[in-house]
Amino acid sequence: MCELLGMNANVPTDIQFSFSGLVERGGRTGPHRDGWGITFYENKGCRLFRDPKPSIDSEVAKFIQGYSIKSCIVISHVRKANRGRICLENTHPFTRELWGQTWSFAHNGQLRGIKRWPCLYYQPVGTTDSEHAFCWLLSEIRHQFPQRPSRSVALSRFIQSRVQQLHELGVFNMLMSDSRSLFTACGNHLSWITRRAPFGPARLIDADMEINFENETTPNDVVTVIATRPLTDNESWHTMRAGEFQVFRKGEPLPRLQSPSRPSNI
Repeated sequence: MCELLGMNANVPTDIQFSFSGLVERGGRTGPHRDGWGITFYENKGCRLFRDPKPSIDSEVAKFIQGYSIKSCIVISHVRKANRGRICLENTHPFTRELWGQTWSFAHNGQLRGIKRWPCLYYQPVGTTDSEHAFCWLLSEIRHQFPQRPSRSVALSRFIQSRVQQLHELGVFNMLMSDSRSLFTACGNHLSWITRRAPFGPARLIDADMEINFENETTPNDVVTVIATRPLTDNESWHTMRAGEFQVFRKGEPLPRLQSPSRPSNI
């Protein structure tokens, strides 16, 4: 299994602290040695860094840890290969364009039979079940909405309905973004924490590192961090339930959507 890390904030924020904890899980405190990647959104722009090397040994990961890139949405992933060989094209996150925006996607789990599902508009470059699931999901969105829907809740409900289908194939933990929202789905393990004033100290589980966010933030900042497992041991994280779908925007979890009725079979 792999490990996920995401961030959604109301102001551009760096993720160096949380990323430093994730890097340790890519070969030192965890077995996820088969590549890593991270995307940073800057308005509609998207920076993507990927490396098939273990994050703990990656010079690119060291660069990210030491260079403050401020972003409102971040998606990161360290890989433990189950499907597909260890190579750059099989390294998450994956990206595609829809409606003139870059979508990014990372997945933890295994999806039995997903490669039999047709991808109408997007084709995988690599051989992972994760990338195929992303191509299928984005194709479904594009088919349903040739243009971006005027109501964001309509888009979220549709994504939730298709995620529900993916859950039936196996374990599906997901982070996905369109540069506006961060969509999350829990198959078995996903947790999140929202930090806001009054800010306090946080201590990483996987590294000897502590930070006092009061010295790094303003009273108006709101930052949510999502991870496969909590990254700190002195804060209270929310553990998502299996099958739970949650959207984050401007640092806040949006009101939960009712579970949609099951769509037709593929």
